[in-house]
Amino acid sequence: MKISNPILTFAVFCSLSLGACKKTATSQKTASAPPNIVIIYADDLGYGELGAYGATNLKTPNLDKLANGGIRFTNGYASSATCTPSRYALLTGIYPWRNQRAKILPGTAPLIIDTAQMTLPKLLKQEGYHTGIVGKWHLGLGNGNVDWNQYIAPGPNEVGFDQSYIMAATQDRVPTVYIKNGRVDNLDPTDPIEINYVENFEGEVTGKENPELLKMKPSHGHDNSIVNGISRIGYMKGGADAKWIDEDMADQFLAKAQTYIKSHKTEPFFLYYALQQPHVPRTPHPRFVGTSGMGPRGDVIVEADWCVGELINTLEEEGLLENTLIVFSSDNGPVVDDGYHDDSVEKLGDHKPAGPLRGGKYSLFEAGTRVPFITYWKGTIQPGVSNALVSQLDLLSSIAALTGSTERGRDSEDLLDTFLGKTKIGRKEVIIEATSRTAFRQGDWAMIPPYNGRRVNTQVNIELGNDTIYQLYNLKDDLEQQNNLAESRPEVLAKMISEYEAILLK
Repeated sequence: MKISNPILTFAVFCSLSLGACKKTATSQKTASAPPNIVIIYADDLGYGELGAYGATNLKTPNLDKLANGGIRFTNGYASSATCTPSRYALLTGIYPWRNQRAKILPGTAPLIIDTAQMTLPKLLKQEGYHTGIVGKWHLGLGNGNVDWNQYIAPGPNEVGFDQSYIMAATQDRVPTVYIKNGRVDNLDPTDPIEINYVENFEGEVTGKENPELLKMKPSHGHDNSIVNGISRIGYMKGGADAKWIDEDMADQFLAKAQTYIKSHKTEPFFLYYALQQPHVPRTPHPRFVGTSGMGPRGDVIVEADWCVGELINTLEEEGLLENTLIVFSSDNGPVVDDGYHDDSVEKLGDHKPAGPLRGGKYSLFEAGTRVPFITYWKGTIQPGVSNALVSQLDLLSSIAALTGSTERGRDSEDLLDTFLGKTKIGRKEVIIEATSRTAFRQGDWAMIPPYNGRRVNTQVNIELGNDTIYQLYNLKDDLEQQNNLAESRPEVLAKMISEYEAILLK
């Protein structure tokens, strides 16, 4: 376009210059803004459950999109083969076996995180972040003898979370209520809650004595108080208006997570979105019943995938996706029949929850702790696959480095460049844990010390990794851990034992 008027020319020049200045200022502001951080944590999701990790019978388009648009780690580990210890490690950057209380907890257990110690949310609060948790907690509440009808502390809010909307333990344990910032949500004070893990309350029905009231039958255990036609672990009385509806749980947690994002979109935030799926009892919303063809277990994985997709849509709609680091993983490996008759075994078909790995939840074999592990940051992380050895332990120190904090976790390594896809170098070694037993991963090698006890948990049909001799596997050549090289490679075994024991004594 030709402009002949000098005054008009000057005006256009000023306008363009001003626009360019504004655009530059905006770009600089965006570039320097601290990224939001969202950790999405599944419950009992195995290495082989996602299409991106080789699943063919289950459809997980949203998680596959996350994996294919970010870094998909093939050697990503939870710290433990059970839930509570892994969650402890994730938030503290400390190996769970260093804390004797970091075991699968009842719903009445006291908080196992010292309120004086550094945690991921506490670190981020120091760096100006708003912090929130939505979903499963399972790290204990209070100091013992909790009064569920009063403010419940210490809990998430005392270890760094500004906002919390949680269930205390697991979906199969009492109390079966949501807790919002330390108080039971929707509690009627005239109907107080009582909890007991030893004996039932007079007049209260149980799954063991009243099986005719159940819509989901227990296969082992899980036969105490009945809530919504499902018997639980532990006994509960009262709190009728506050009790959750299991089929609505995924929607409830998703809505709270979306509200949190929208409410804090003008400030840097950290959201720990702890899914309950596919932990038992598997109770998909009616929208998802039958969608997998694999029964409730498959259906709740499809449901979880949808929830992740909806959360990402919210970030995108709010203009936050390009300034948000998303981490997706699971607290431990898979289990099929874990306490209820829900057709999880009968309808499994050709699906392999652990993929090519041996073992599962509760196990020292690879499937116990090697889990899906994805980092995604639109426009910052270039898509790729990494074989680097990484642990959820490392998120604390790596996120600290991302925000400029000097804090570091005791056992957490700064692998920020690895998580961002700038390098494929990860840890040299990591100790994994399963029900107080530990094993060692170093390079391509996995070493399991001798342990007494049953070799197979027959209730869940999972090999535990116990043996009377040392086990040594080269995972590069033997991912399925079928060839024990302890006798043929004594020099490797001796070196690993020495370095493993040195870490245990630190």
